Amino acid sequence: MSLRGPTGGEVQGSIAFIGIGSNKGNPACACQEAVQHLSQIPGVWLLRCSSLYLTEPIGPQDQPWFINAVAEIRTTLPPRDLFEALKEIERRMGRTEGPKWGPRLIDLDLLLYGQEVIAEEDLKIPHPELHRRRFNLTPLGELASYTIPHAFGVSVRGLMDRLNDQSHVEPYVSEADESHKECTFSEGGTCFDEGKR
Repeated sequence: MSLRGPTGGEVQGSIAFIGIGSNKGNPACACQEAVQHLSQIPGVWLLRCSSLYLTEPIGPQDQPWFINAVAEIRTTLPPRDLFEALKEIERRMGRTEGPKWGPRLIDLDLLLYGQEVIAEEDLKIPHPELHRRRFNLTPLGELASYTIPHAFGVSVRGLMDRLNDQSHVEPYVSEADESHKECTFSEGGTCFDEGKR
């Protein structure tokens, strides 16, 4: 895919994958809103989104199940700037600090950034839990099953084959038209193909 920047030149940049999740309010809408914000970051081009998945919580079980997805982007932002932009989206959407693995309005994780390997105190790429999480690997595998992250030396599909996580992950099917009832965003920026019962 050839992308053109504001001046018409071809965009180079790096391919990155963003994990998206929510289990508070209207999670499907929250995921869509997050993608819209993501597509509006200067220096970010939204390429594709996975399907939405209904996923069992990791950690405390006395909370609603999550809706999870992965977005593929091309970006000219350095990893640190992209990470900070994701945190800013979370803040703008109303996320506040809560218990680890607890309920959250929105969660945006930088899963992969090209073949970068970064191990800073607050920024680790690939995401340090990526290879252990079915709720990340399933939507990532939908987009990039044969991508081989340098840090793992095996494809995303291979990571899935080795996965010990037995938590439940299934395609999200919205109830009637509930998923879109409160989703009132401007056109563009969302790319999920949701099913309906």
